[in-house]
Amino acid sequence: MSKLAHGCSAGSRKVVEMVAKQNQDWSDKKVFTTGEAAKVCKVSQQTIIRCFDSGRLNGFRVPGSRFRRIPRDELIRFMRDNDIPLESIGSDRKRILIVDDEPEILALITDLLETDGRFEVSKASTGYDAGIETERFKPHLIVLDYMLPDINGNVVCQRVRSSDHMSGTQILCVSGVVESSEIEMLKAAGANDFLKKPFDLREMISRIESLLEMSA
Repeated sequence: MSKLAHGCSAGSRKVVEMVAKQNQDWSDKKVFTTGEAAKVCKVSQQTIIRCFDSGRLNGFRVPGSRFRRIPRDELIRFMRDNDIPLESIGSDRKRILIVDDEPEILALITDLLETDGRFEVSKASTGYDAGIETERFKPHLIVLDYMLPDINGNVVCQRVRSSDHMSGTQILCVSGVVESSEIEMLKAAGANDFLKKPFDLREMISRIESLLEMSA
């Protein structure tokens, strides 16, 4: 092989390696170095280090060293808070916030959605906590119990709808003691659908798929 051909071959390999690194699949990675986080976020490593050291990006240091490590969930939160697209980290799961004051219901729906594999789940048990978590988690859909210990579901609906950046969030209300007039009031407040307790779990999944325009 000529020196020129050899040089071209070596150069081609470098290009292929660079493209492979740029298109690296991060979908199964659980903990990131600052360099890896920088690649995912498409910013400089120094930017990630500054955010880590200032507390804007949480993580831990490797024992006995100054090396910083960032858990996947925390990196996703950081990306979401800073409007960085999640496609590069391989997260195409729909975010669902479950709001219910019954621990058994919370556990049941959480287990159902997490087992499905298509959803990222967060939970709240009061209207106050739901407001905080909605801002932090930015759910695609909220499964909302109508009867909460501090406020009713229609108030939560109104607060979600009053936020410009949450205008696309779908709201599925659930309850066992709501009259038809109250259901209409919920929908007027911003709820997209209503499911009466006790409900069939398959029906809940079907409603969620419909609201999020997902294939079954």
